[in-house]
Amino acid sequence: MKKIIVAIVLSLAFSLPGIAGLKVQKTEPAFWWSGMRNPELQILLYGTDISADNVSVSSSDIRIKEVVRLENPNYLLLYLDLSETAPQQFNILLKKNGEEAVIPYQIKDRKEGPEGAKGFDASDVLYLIMPDRFSNGNPANDRVAGMLEQGVNRKEPFARHGGDIKGIENHLDYFSELGVTAVWLNPIQENDMPEGSYHGYAITDYYNVDPRLGSNDEFRQMVAAAHRKGLKIVMDMIFNHCGSEHFFFKDKPSADWFNFQDNYTQTSYQTMPQMDVHRSDYDKTKSVDGWFTESMPDLNQRNRHVATYLIQNSIWWIEYAGIDGIRQDTHPYADFDMMARWCRAVKAEYLDFNIVGETWLGSNVGVSFWQKDSKVAYPRNSYLPTVMDFPLTNLLSSVFDEETNGWDKGLARVYDYLSQDIVYADPMNLLVFLDNHDTSRFYKTKPSDNLNRYKQALAFLLTVRGIPQIYYGTEILMAADKADGDGALRNDFPGGWQGDAVDAFTPAGRAPLQTEVFAYMQKLLKWRAGNEVIGKGSFKHFIPQDGVYVYERKYGSRSVVVILNGTDEKKLLELAPYKEVMPSGSANDLLSGKNINLTTTLPLQSKDVLILEF
Repeated sequence: MKKIIVAIVLSLAFSLPGIAGLKVQKTEPAFWWSGMRNPELQILLYGTDISADNVSVSSSDIRIKEVVRLENPNYLLLYLDLSETAPQQFNILLKKNGEEAVIPYQIKDRKEGPEGAKGFDASDVLYLIMPDRFSNGNPANDRVAGMLEQGVNRKEPFARHGGDIKGIENHLDYFSELGVTAVWLNPIQENDMPEGSYHGYAITDYYNVDPRLGSNDEFRQMVAAAHRKGLKIVMDMIFNHCGSEHFFFKDKPSADWFNFQDNYTQTSYQTMPQMDVHRSDYDKTKSVDGWFTESMPDLNQRNRHVATYLIQNSIWWIEYAGIDGIRQDTHPYADFDMMARWCRAVKAEYLDFNIVGETWLGSNVGVSFWQKDSKVAYPRNSYLPTVMDFPLTNLLSSVFDEETNGWDKGLARVYDYLSQDIVYADPMNLLVFLDNHDTSRFYKTKPSDNLNRYKQALAFLLTVRGIPQIYYGTEILMAADKADGDGALRNDFPGGWQGDAVDAFTPAGRAPLQTEVFAYMQKLLKWRAGNEVIGKGSFKHFIPQDGVYVYERKYGSRSVVVILNGTDEKKLLELAPYKEVMPSGSANDLLSGKNINLTTTLPLQSKDVLILEF
């Protein structure tokens, strides 16, 4: 009998060329760990006609629970029971028509893995980066032989620009200096698409970092380096769809691996049918099963094998790299029940871990439906800990440009919105942000020397309830309008490339206005870090009076009172209505460093901001 040995390197099993017989091209995941709370392991094998007649394993303490032969004979799924399995190397044996393949497989010791999985919460501030656009730390990986899109072109907004993991690692001290506590990366997994996938949202290999960004080892090392500096790492994931160049799609495992796989149907981009009690079946199917774009086929998470594959993949990255959180792209576009199962599976393995779902809906009711223990969704439960407060973002994009009144303009609209937080199961677990990679930047494309709008917004963002997220470049006034295309929203950070005329990573490379904003944000961030009043405290606010909005954060015996003048006029604020949040006749103002008298009235400048500490 002819025996073929299939070698496995860290994350890819590949066939030995030029030898006839069973050829296993991929083994996913390439390795696993003992001691996981869920002892079941799905191993996906892919190769030409490998749906073997006989499957066995060489280890006596590993039990094969199930062998799944899909419609496509190029796939084989094994479900193993590892409940009694110690760390070891063993073989998977495939036999078919007199041929045999031996696939070495490793079960690692979980105790030897990296530190991490610490989660993130309202005590953190996330700094969002699109890796291709932040910094090019290793120009040698700009061009990778065999990949469909070659080279870089920084003049083209939809081409690759060369940013990578090494570039991010090179600037870990910059993040610490700025004062953020966590770094969220847009997707880093392989996107081997013909063009336009620099953003990372068309995954073609779920188990490998895109080689133009670096390697799995480099990512793991970067995460470890971040942890040594007290920084957390949040990883972007996509379960709703993959890229059309993924081997799943090019050689489909079964007729139900994808939705609408025989007749392309685009999603309606309307996710309300997931919660709409009056919805039609047509609307829900088009919303959930339709494709995001033609190059991003929609995975069918109702297929139990697809669901298990995706769940395991996320757990593999947590265990392998030690990431601290996940942001799940297009969360409401995927199957509700499967995504709930995923959240529970991750939290079962990593109690402190946090997941934030992209819940891009226009109302707080719509967003609240997706949060764990939602009153709106009951008796259904998404088990998703954190949701993205897009309605607040929409408000913030305009309220700081308006004159505040007591009803429906400026900060009165913020008061009105926050007064409805009763719809949320946990308002502190809302991701709050001014902008991100999909929206216009908060700084106007026609900038002004007047930074009052910007400073008020930053002060609010970093003191309101929830988990703040800052988009890279906000600290140096990077500007962009979505009307100019998504590429413009994702401009290169100046100084991230060798030969850049300006290096905004350094004080010398920042213009005066940039220096002013950087220092302002840095002061707020450094003050916020470890501040339990902001990270854990209650939130109380007052109806805006005479254009002024006042709110308190309180934890134990300490409190912070924020005062925002939402008008262009100077004000003399009567303090009598606010005595319940002003326990003394004076307080220090964080921003000015002055001691403020709080006996009867308080003079405020145009668009003023005060952060008073008690």
